[in-house]
Amino acid sequence: MQLFAGPIHVGALVTAGQAEQLPVLPHMGELIFGLIAIAILYVIVQKKVVPNLEKAYADRTAAIEGGMHKAEEAQQQAQAALEQYKAQLAEARAEASRIRQEAQGQGAAIIADLRAQAQTEANRIAEAAQKQIEAERQQAVVSLRAEVGRLSIDLASRIVGESLHDQARQSGIVDRFLAELESGAVRPETVGQDA
Repeated sequence: MQLFAGPIHVGALVTAGQAEQLPVLPHMGELIFGLIAIAILYVIVQKKVVPNLEKAYADRTAAIEGGMHKAEEAQQQAQAALEQYKAQLAEARAEASRIRQEAQGQGAAIIADLRAQAQTEANRIAEAAQKQIEAERQQAVVSLRAEVGRLSIDLASRIVGESLHDQARQSGIVDRFLAELESGAVRPETVGQDA
């Protein structure tokens, strides 16, 4: 057998190969053995490997879907928590506003009450002061009447030349003189004439 001794023509091989088979075509035994080996390998892969791969694929799909489901649940829970937080925040704001308004109302009521108490106290103090002033004025009027009466009696006694110290008489003269003095009917030149 001569390999590559020169250019070979296919026609020459066919004629020469009839005595020998072509190396590219396998023997019939090898072909059958190869087909049986492939069939056995196919059955083993079909029975053992493919179910394991399908199971791994199903597990992976379930894990992904479970993860997606858990993520959706977590997102829903987060959304619910956010809504609950917003509701609680709005409720807290409303409560704070209500408390603030209530405190303002109570503050206004306290201020009004304190003003009323202060006004009452001021009125009481003013009334007490007015009463005290009136009492002091009355006391001053009585004191002045007594002093004016005493002075007028002393003066009248000097003018008349006799004693006018009789109590009843003195009281009547003083009262009449002061009444005339208050009414404006007494003139200074008539004072000596009345006595």
